[in-house]
Amino acid sequence: MQPYYEYRHIVSFEETNLVGNVYYVNYLRWQGRCREMFLLEFAPDVLNDLRGDLKMFTLKSECEYLSEISAFDEISIRMRLEELTQTQIAFAFDYVHVIDGAEILVARGRQRVACMRGPNGNTSPARVPESLRRALDRYTTRAHDRDTASGRLKAGTGGRA
Repeated sequence: MQPYYEYRHIVSFEETNLVGNVYYVNYLRWQGRCREMFLLEFAPDVLNDLRGDLKMFTLKSECEYLSEISAFDEISIRMRLEELTQTQIAFAFDYVHVIDGAEILVARGRQRVACMRGPNGNTSPARVPESLRRALDRYTTRAHDRDTASGRLKAGTGGRA
């Protein structure tokens, strides 16, 4: 089993700027998409709870860009659990360009989410749902097998969740 959840994506023209590089806001969108697909696959009951009074607020989202990517590049967004408290979750993301069998780290990101319950305007902190805690348990942050000089991932670190 891999130490991360993986969401694969092919970059489209609409995600690039006039120069042809991916517009920065898309990296943050991909974090959200990866998180949503994780919920759909491993904690679908949380999606039902989100239709009720559970809310997951993104408190912080960041991204460090290391290399350019363009339209039709294949990207693997790899999400890991960085920290889990009673009411908050911190995720770490690696954005890996998959090209001709090679994997090149092109960006790194982080996101912190808080769970809340109650009607809009009157919410209070809530415990992270137990099913989500169990689902995240297998994706805790571990030391990466990465060549720090090139940013290339070493053999044996790829795969799908």
